[in-house]
Amino acid sequence: MFGPALLVTLIALVIAYQFVQPAPPRHIVLATGAEGGAYYRYGQIYRDRLADDGIDVSLRVTRGSVENVQLLKDHEVDVAFVQGGTGERVAAPHLRSLASLYFEPVWIFVRKKDAITRLRDLRGRRVAIDQLGSGTRAIALELLSDNGIAEGEVTTVPIGGDDAAKALRDGTVDAAFYVVGAGTSTVQSLLAAPELHLLSVERAAAYALQHRYLSRLVLPEGAVDLAQDLPPADTTLLAPAVNLAVRDDFHPALSELLLRVGKKIFGEAGLFEEAGMFPSRKYLEYPISDQARRYFDTGPSLLQRYLPFWAANLVDRLKIMLLPLITLVYPLLKVIPPTYDWRMKSRINVWYRDLQAIERRVDAHPSAAELRRQIAELDRIEASVQRMTMPVAYASTLYTLRDHIAFLRTQLHEASENRRSDHAA
Repeated sequence: MFGPALLVTLIALVIAYQFVQPAPPRHIVLATGAEGGAYYRYGQIYRDRLADDGIDVSLRVTRGSVENVQLLKDHEVDVAFVQGGTGERVAAPHLRSLASLYFEPVWIFVRKKDAITRLRDLRGRRVAIDQLGSGTRAIALELLSDNGIAEGEVTTVPIGGDDAAKALRDGTVDAAFYVVGAGTSTVQSLLAAPELHLLSVERAAAYALQHRYLSRLVLPEGAVDLAQDLPPADTTLLAPAVNLAVRDDFHPALSELLLRVGKKIFGEAGLFEEAGMFPSRKYLEYPISDQARRYFDTGPSLLQRYLPFWAANLVDRLKIMLLPLITLVYPLLKVIPPTYDWRMKSRINVWYRDLQAIERRVDAHPSAAELRRQIAELDRIEASVQRMTMPVAYASTLYTLRDHIAFLRTQLHEASENRRSDHAA
């Protein structure tokens, strides 16, 4: 009886399993930036944190955001740090943002003796704008273009980091662009250099209107070092936000895991960020992924809050299997008790049919020989019943059957005695 129902349930489970999402990969590649940079440092933190959840992360060293986007498009990496504004220059319709992580200000350092006070004063100057493929270079060229300065009207030098800082101090270049966090050692040392000056961006609000990925920030006087009064005055800066970018086919469970880890890494207050401000669904470079939207709308899933990552993901993936189990197995379970009851009683009832047949023959006044055959048949039935075992719940029916056998045996013996009496008379 249970065979067809079990077969239907099995088929339903097999069909449902086709819709179960594959398990998340245990290895991903994260595009960072140059070794020693902020992206690489945060990549190392992500790698260590994700290792606790069984995810192996390989870091891909790159020249910067532009290259990171290309690597994502080419399926050479799975996740990447991407500087705001990169998406406006590199078409990538299949990329999605999980969140923005922190502000990354544009720092423009110039030599004090050159009397450079605004961006337009960089025309005809030598400017370090980092290497090809970096987000710094892209923003620098964009800001110069906004001021009517074409590439031919400025000598761009493809160096960044400490090399650009050394060239600025040596006078090899007149200005250097950096797009890095405020805590970077290079920025700290350049702020403290007496011969250098951090350019305050005039018309910052207008730049932010022209380029929606840019935000206007104010670095207060003394915010970096009160003792040295660094900077010596309130300084207006422009800043994109760093995004964590993936492709639109990135596994949703890993998306949520990256966001939860990101909250631990970037959720604290910073020089420009309030506590809890990041990770954020604002300042996004690409459309927000579906999983990230759910995360920001409702928070971590219930399973992820209380179970280890792999256990939560397994339960989440297999929950679709519950539907055929509930719709098919539950009714089956309701049928089992009455079916079991019927089965137990039928083991008893089958002997009652034989007892009734013997009783009818006795009522028909059989011959002595026929009575002996019925007694032998009753002996056979009794022997079989004696070997029967029944659950305790059905023991009373078994003992009742034995009583009825004994009662019928009495009838048979009385009929046999009566037959002998008749023959004697």
